[in-house]
Amino acid sequence: MNSRKNFKTGQLQRTALALALGLGFTGLAFGQATTGSIFGQVPAGSGESVLVKSTSGITRQVAVDASGRYAVDSLPLGNYTVTLQHDGQAVDSRSNVTLRVGSGTEVSFGAHDAQNLSAVTVQANALPTIDVSGVDSRTVITAEQLARLPLARSAEAIALLAPGVVQGSGLFTNLTGGSVVSFGGSSVTENAYYINGFNTTDPLSGFGGITLPYGAIDQQEIMSGGYGAAYGRSDGGVISQVGKRGTNEWHFGGQVQWTPKTLRADPKNWYYVNKDGSQGKMRQYRQNNKSWTTTVDAYVGGPLIQDKLFLFAAVEAERQQGESTGANVAPFVDHYRYDNPKWYGKLDWNITDSNILELTGASSKSSYQGVFNDFDYATKTEGGFNSNDTHTKNGADVYSAKFTSYITDDLTVTALYGKMKGTWYSSVADYDPTYPYIFGAQDQNPDFNGGSTITNSQTVSTINLPGHRSTNTNLRVDVSYKLGDHTLTAGIDNQDQKNIDGGTKFPDAGLGYAWEYNDFGDPDTYVMGGPGTAQPGADWQNSPWVANTGSQAGGETGYYVARYRYHDNASVRVAQRAQYVEDSWQVNDRWLVKIGLRNDQFTNYNAVGQPYLRLTSPQWAPRVGFSWDVNGDSSFKVYGNAGRYYLALPTSVALRSAGTSLYTREYFTYTGIDANGIPTGLTPIDTYLGSGAPVSANGEYGQARDPKTSASTNLKSEYQDEYIFGFDKKLGDSWVYGAKATYRNLRNAIDDVGDNVSIIAKMNAMGIDPNSYDATRVPASILINPGSTSVFNIPKLGGGYYTVEMDWKNDFHFNTTMKRKYYGLNLYLEHPFDGKWFGKVDYVWSRSYGNSEGQVRSDIGQDDVSATVDWDYAATMDYANGALSNDRRHQIKAYGSYQIAPEWMVSGNLAILSGSPKTCLGYYGEAQTNPGLGYGPYYHFCKGEPSSPGATRNPWTYTLSLSAEYRPEWAGKKLAFNVMVNNVFDSQKITQTYPIEASSSYGRPYSMQTGRYVRFGASYDF
Repeated sequence: MNSRKNFKTGQLQRTALALALGLGFTGLAFGQATTGSIFGQVPAGSGESVLVKSTSGITRQVAVDASGRYAVDSLPLGNYTVTLQHDGQAVDSRSNVTLRVGSGTEVSFGAHDAQNLSAVTVQANALPTIDVSGVDSRTVITAEQLARLPLARSAEAIALLAPGVVQGSGLFTNLTGGSVVSFGGSSVTENAYYINGFNTTDPLSGFGGITLPYGAIDQQEIMSGGYGAAYGRSDGGVISQVGKRGTNEWHFGGQVQWTPKTLRADPKNWYYVNKDGSQGKMRQYRQNNKSWTTTVDAYVGGPLIQDKLFLFAAVEAERQQGESTGANVAPFVDHYRYDNPKWYGKLDWNITDSNILELTGASSKSSYQGVFNDFDYATKTEGGFNSNDTHTKNGADVYSAKFTSYITDDLTVTALYGKMKGTWYSSVADYDPTYPYIFGAQDQNPDFNGGSTITNSQTVSTINLPGHRSTNTNLRVDVSYKLGDHTLTAGIDNQDQKNIDGGTKFPDAGLGYAWEYNDFGDPDTYVMGGPGTAQPGADWQNSPWVANTGSQAGGETGYYVARYRYHDNASVRVAQRAQYVEDSWQVNDRWLVKIGLRNDQFTNYNAVGQPYLRLTSPQWAPRVGFSWDVNGDSSFKVYGNAGRYYLALPTSVALRSAGTSLYTREYFTYTGIDANGIPTGLTPIDTYLGSGAPVSANGEYGQARDPKTSASTNLKSEYQDEYIFGFDKKLGDSWVYGAKATYRNLRNAIDDVGDNVSIIAKMNAMGIDPNSYDATRVPASILINPGSTSVFNIPKLGGGYYTVEMDWKNDFHFNTTMKRKYYGLNLYLEHPFDGKWFGKVDYVWSRSYGNSEGQVRSDIGQDDVSATVDWDYAATMDYANGALSNDRRHQIKAYGSYQIAPEWMVSGNLAILSGSPKTCLGYYGEAQTNPGLGYGPYYHFCKGEPSSPGATRNPWTYTLSLSAEYRPEWAGKKLAFNVMVNNVFDSQKITQTYPIEASSSYGRPYSMQTGRYVRFGASYDF
């Protein structure tokens, strides 16, 4: 390795990149890491060792090499003093060195008179301006920044500060009821969450993860790409939180925050949209949809044994209480209450200077209860008690242990093991089984309801199984060894997830079904299938069909109703295994290269413990990155990386793909609607299974699923390739600017195909005797790789299986293959905190396009992971290519704070985003038919014309939030008062609309920006 040392005016001019890894930096500061590193250079002859000591008792001493270089790796986060020693005596020191997670912090020492060995102490900057040891794309938000910035108190709100991260659909929530986010165009279930290195991602469906109490967050790392081979299972992004820890001084404090109802802006009412685009009648009265929120938190931290054993503990109790008026199809006022308790505890035991044990416990829960009162839309008045809402308790507890051993200066071993236990409870108090739930009341025949929707007092459709729970265990072992210019790391990353008694059902005391109204529009066209809808050469009568409404009394204008039943139940699990190796190679004094390789294996098990997916063949995920310290002084870095990232299927996929799900409809016309919204004068509509017979488009009739028929036998895991190239550069002494380009390509996805009709047609073409298998048992929801040839097992009546190979184009008749691509260009300008102010501005231009959003589908709120409408049969994907739901073409984000006086600080947060794409879905083709499996109006046609997503868009959104803090000198600055105004200008733009053109709800709002609210706070820190 080439080394270069120049001395100018007594100060060391160093090559920081060479110091960072080539000089011994181990490269253990991965994404999702919990540690940082310190490295630097020492003038020749001024010292032979460096001692680092943290306020939490961590002490490490390393030798300075012959070239005057040193490195101390895998250090827990905290404040450090770094001391240069000569003959065991302190020569020079730097105090207040604060580490940033996953990064290297440079602490170098200048030249001194070799005869003068008296100690000199200097206050160090928190971080070098540019970390030239990193090759990834990350944003780190510290506890100090969180205390200043006007943000909602959630991990997702913090993540939205990062470039390329956008709010997910409001139709989705995370596992405790909060919002979800999208990274770089990926779907909201493709992210990974960590607490102190333990994976807390939702084991059920991947919607979010368990997070820390807000005040317990030391740092939150937001990884948007490029992380090393040690981590995987995400092709979206990573939200990794590192909690606070105790130090050698006792500290305690608390905070109270209050968001009053009276200072909330009135939410805008929502209206239907008339066919001509004008505003229709009111859909939902929302002006009283307000709440108050109170949050109380407290913490304590300090030494149980000085320099040896430390404690940090925090609790948070949040209560939100308010009311919400439902839409006109559910005219009730919900008086609700959420209780969201969290706690966090951490023990740090410095067993010796070379061995550290960390124990973490955390919990996040959400409890909901509500009471429904009647509401009269004609008079806008609230009536009396109707019923109790479903009571839910969701959340999880996390426990983990991490052991770190610095065996030698060159060899470090870490081991982490933890378990997360989740509870997903729901119950219905005083459930009234008299009436069924009414779906689609807005699509009732107006000739029978007097022009106003008719419903009843039933507010419960389906509920979660009351015994639902989950477990998630995680074992990691990492070994790092320094060998000359190379730092070699290797390890395992194993995870097991269980979903126990998962599923939904209609309440046991109820009728077991709901009524679902629909307006087909054309009484002469079959509701499903019918003449002219079969594939070329096939007989339409051999495909699923439901006759036209006009053939029966009451259906003359295209209206019909369906008796809807749904139930699933299973205890399932997923085993995930991974091994990795990585080399951080210091090529020369300015070039660093990281080369890694990861191998993931995924096995999904059904309810009886049989694997229905074995994705265990080598799934090689190469990772390559570089960093070039252009000037050799950390003032200009050029970096890039390329990598492949695999994603496992969560446990919930088995509920429908490998369980015993029931999902049927019975079709009727009707000649009346009674006072409780129940159709009368029913006449069964003919179906391919018989008049009025239950029909399941996906073949889900409650039968047990053979695991060998759940998926294509040649199924491959979902994976994405990603490429990043960028630079960071100093601008003077106070600013940094840079640019980053990102390209993502989803190379393989998993979804289900429902077209068993085409499978049977292929079997007929193969000459298979139709009497040798049961055609009604040919699966109609099979996991596949969209765009690829699939091979299926079809059971024989006498035992064994037929092997049926389905060509994507010739057999399934698709005219497109799977596509999801993302391009992004990020430009930024940053002023790091200088004791008075900090600020950052990001601009992102991006494009997310294709025909597959990913595991879920935002435009229709479909949260069935890898079981969406997409790819079920060919007609649903015609003209599907366009802008994807998480596409935001332009994003401007700016945030920062300013100490305007010793006692006063102000801060702001601005987000300006272009609108999300709109989707218009309808019946198929110019004739507006319902071909194939006849799912209904989910084709990419609008009023009979092709309609690709993103042809029109929702409006731009503008959100400015401001806050101010007063920290008086007379209280020693331990007491603080603050106020935050979220969405100062009360911008309430529509963010998503209802996409089904055939429905009277088309174009109405699905979601809207949260209006202005004010939050007051008082805190005390001792």
